[in-house]
Amino acid sequence: MTSQTLHAPQTEPSSAQLLERHADNPSAYLALNEGTQHFRAPGIDGLVAYRPAGRRALVQLGGAFAAPEDRPALLAAFATYAEERRRRIVAVQLLREDAELYAANGFVVNQLGANYARALAGFDLKGKKHVSLRNKVSRARRAGVTVTETPLDARLRRELEEVDAVWLRAKGRHVKEIQLMVGEVGGEAQAQRRLFVARDEAGQVLGYLSFAPVFGSRAGWLHDLSRRRPDAPPGVLELLVVSAVEAFRAEGAGFLHFGMTPFTGLDPAHEVEGASPMTARFVRLLAEKGSFVYPAAAQLAYKEKWALDLVEPEYVAFQGRLTPGALVALLRVTNSV
Repeated sequence: MTSQTLHAPQTEPSSAQLLERHADNPSAYLALNEGTQHFRAPGIDGLVAYRPAGRRALVQLGGAFAAPEDRPALLAAFATYAEERRRRIVAVQLLREDAELYAANGFVVNQLGANYARALAGFDLKGKKHVSLRNKVSRARRAGVTVTETPLDARLRRELEEVDAVWLRAKGRHVKEIQLMVGEVGGEAQAQRRLFVARDEAGQVLGYLSFAPVFGSRAGWLHDLSRRRPDAPPGVLELLVVSAVEAFRAEGAGFLHFGMTPFTGLDPAHEVEGASPMTARFVRLLAEKGSFVYPAAAQLAYKEKWALDLVEPEYVAFQGRLTPGALVALLRVTNSV
C-alpha cells in the first residue's frame, strides 16, 4: 500500500483513520490492499484510492472518501492530478450518491452490479428456507470440522497459501485471482481484519474466511475473501460463516456484507441521469454471457441463500466517455483478463 500525498503535514491521519471517519461504502476497507495508492489533496480530510492501469488510466476504488461537503473538491483535485499525468479516471464500486456526483462532473456512469448484505439482528437458520444450510453445517460438524478465529502468523500464512494454491489449480489453468475489488490476507491492513479457519480432526486447514471492517451507516463486517480445499467435506464454508456470525452478533455488529457482485441486480430504474445506453447493453451482455470474466451467477446463488435483506446498486464511471482502452485497463487492473 502506497500513498500519493500533496504537501501533507507530518501529523496527517492514516488512511485507515480517514476511512473510519468518512467511508460509508461497505467495500471501503479494500482501499487498504497492498498495491493500492492513495491520493490526498491539501486542506481536505479524505482520500481517493486508485491503481495506475496501463499508460492512460487510473482505476479508482469507491468514491471520494471524505465528508459529504468535501467530496466534490476532492474529486476535482483528483481529476486535475489525473489530467496532469494524461490519464483518465475509471471508478468502480460507486454507491448511488457517488454515482450522481461523478455524473454531474462529466463522467459516464452506469450500474455495474449490486452489493448484498444481511442484518445480523435476529439472524438464525430456522425455517424451511434454511433447511439446506442447516444440513450442510451439520454435515461439516459430523465430519469433525472445527472453526476458530485465528490471528495470522507465519505458520498459518503458509497453510493458507497452500489452500490458495490448491483452490486455484482446481479452478483451471486459465483462471486468475481477481484483484482490487476483493480482499487479501496479510499486509499493513491485516490488523483490523478477522480470520476464521476451518480444520479437520488431524489439524489440516480445510478452508478459511477473512472479514474486513465496514464503517458508516451500515457498520459491521465484509465477507471479504474465502477459500476451501476442493476435497473438504460439504458445509465447510457455511460453517465458517455461521461461526463468524455468532461472534459478530455477540459483539453487537449490525450487518454482514457480502460485497458487490458484478453484472447482477441490474435494473434500468437504477441508472443515473445521462447513463450510456451502449455501456448498459455491454454490462447486460456480460451478465448473460460473461462467466469467463466473473462467475456472477454462482456468486449470487451463494449470497442469496443467506436470506439477504439489503441490496444496493453499485456503479462504474468513465471519465469523459467509455473507450476500449479504459475498459481494457479496468479488466487488467482487476486481473479479469
